[in-house]
Amino acid sequence: MKFLKWFFITILGLVLALVLYVTVIFDPNDFKPQIVDLVKQETGRELAIGSDLSWTFFPSLGIELGDISLSNPSGFENASMVAVNQVVAEVALMPLFKKEVEISQLNLDGLTLTLETQKDGRTSFDGLTSNQTAKSDAESSTEPANSSKASLAKLDIGGIAITNTKITNIDRLNATEQVFTLKELTLGRFQLGQFAPVKYEFSAVMPDMELLSQGEGQIKIAQDLNTVTINEFVVKNQVKGASLPSGQLQADLNTSVVVALDKQTMNLVLSSFSAANINASGSLDVAYGKKVPNVVAKLEVGDVDLDALLPAESKETNDKSQQKQSTANAVEPDLTAMKSVNLDVDVRVKSVKVANLKTQNWVMQLVMQGGVANMKQLSADLYGGKIAASATVDGRNKVAQYQFDKRLSGVDIRALLIDMAEVDMLDGTANFNVAGKGKSLLPDNLKKNLLANGKFEIADGAIHGVNIPQMIRQAKAKMGGDMSSGVGATVQKTDFTSMTGSFKIAQGVVSNPDLDMASPLIRLKGAGTANIINEALDYKLTTSVVGSLEGQGGDKRDALYGVEIPFAIKGTMSEPKFSLDTKALLDSKLKEETNKLKDSLLKKFGGL
Repeated sequence: MKFLKWFFITILGLVLALVLYVTVIFDPNDFKPQIVDLVKQETGRELAIGSDLSWTFFPSLGIELGDISLSNPSGFENASMVAVNQVVAEVALMPLFKKEVEISQLNLDGLTLTLETQKDGRTSFDGLTSNQTAKSDAESSTEPANSSKASLAKLDIGGIAITNTKITNIDRLNATEQVFTLKELTLGRFQLGQFAPVKYEFSAVMPDMELLSQGEGQIKIAQDLNTVTINEFVVKNQVKGASLPSGQLQADLNTSVVVALDKQTMNLVLSSFSAANINASGSLDVAYGKKVPNVVAKLEVGDVDLDALLPAESKETNDKSQQKQSTANAVEPDLTAMKSVNLDVDVRVKSVKVANLKTQNWVMQLVMQGGVANMKQLSADLYGGKIAASATVDGRNKVAQYQFDKRLSGVDIRALLIDMAEVDMLDGTANFNVAGKGKSLLPDNLKKNLLANGKFEIADGAIHGVNIPQMIRQAKAKMGGDMSSGVGATVQKTDFTSMTGSFKIAQGVVSNPDLDMASPLIRLKGAGTANIINEALDYKLTTSVVGSLEGQGGDKRDALYGVEIPFAIKGTMSEPKFSLDTKALLDSKLKEETNKLKDSLLKKFGGL
């Protein structure tokens, strides 16, 4: 017993002597020259430690460093690559033996990282890699896959503070400079199973943009380390740049996140989001543990004015730049990434204004699985009517294939065309449907490869820009030698009660074989083509008079009852040109008079 007693006393004495030596006698600053020499030997860089190293061993393991810097390679303008003002870390020793971690403080202040890329391609990282790093990576990769999972009985952190961190990236090859500043990232008193406050302030200065971001919320890690919860995380962002509307953008959000590490799922609730007068809320559920991750998203959006988000000069040059880009970069888009995730998206938008087109009550339901995107529903209200569409895009092959079905009903076609294309050509209530398919998503190929069929109906409308009855009256008067008739008519439009037809699209050409327009004055039938690649029009109309031309601004001249009048439309979709074929009209009138003469002669001499 005495032996054991003295044995334990001796062991305890040795431990106390070791602690006394380490904490009182041992001076880590004696090793500073060796550390500096080792860094110089391994990297060729200069390591400077300006302040004394201080550390504690018992009852807490702690270290404090200050005024540390690591040089850039020789020949670089900035002497230091890394500089640190102060590092403080302190953890209780005895609880570690019970798998309990008690960190009194963990502070990092004044970290400055200056990265350079020279004109000859050299960077600040040159020479920092070593065989030892590769060896360590290889050894770590050979760890048994079934190694026991780490667990903690207790984790108590007094606080973590990372302050005044600055990263400067200088690219002399491209003459650009980026500066990222983390003013603060702090974590308050933290314990497993309890919420702790977290806060940050970050800024960035880039050649074409400046960003200021601030955020704070609550974070909790479950006792078993399987669940991470971020609650009511509020983020405020302010972005400045010439490419933004009014030169700046404010974007704020409030969100909560739950990550289940054991189930490999993430659930995000977007309580609120606001940017550029757009308000939204929604949710996002992700199952990332499967071979193909599954994402389910729901989003409710308020009023969206996309026109207000584009600078004026961008609106003016948008079409030209898109045209140049399409010809210069005629490369089929790679949609293989569609196979890497499964999506189920439901989006509702109160209203959307884009390219001056005004729509309301948008509903979009999209499902993507196995590389095939299926737009189950895309619907909205617009100009007194509705639009409903469905579509699929197959991205499994090198060249994508697609098909669609689109329907318009009860739409004020004139208001739609004026807002969308500034074309005041057609009036009335329109019903329209088209179904088609094609392959390739290149802009030119979209037009060339599209195969579609559709039909349309426009009721109680008018064709603006042309007064067909007036043109007929003028042509008739000229045939009679009156060159002044019709001058008083000023309204350039042709009213109709209905206009119907069908069309086909193939090889970039829309063909319409059966246009039929009816009005109290005239009947109009037509056929022709419209080239959607160069927008050229080639259309022939046949007009016949069925009522008195006086009904639409005409005088009391005799009507051309029953005479078929040829009418042509040339030009482009944006600038159509209407003309009356006078020669054909004369031929038609001559034929009619000849037939009348024949009938008269037959009546007169038929009895002989």
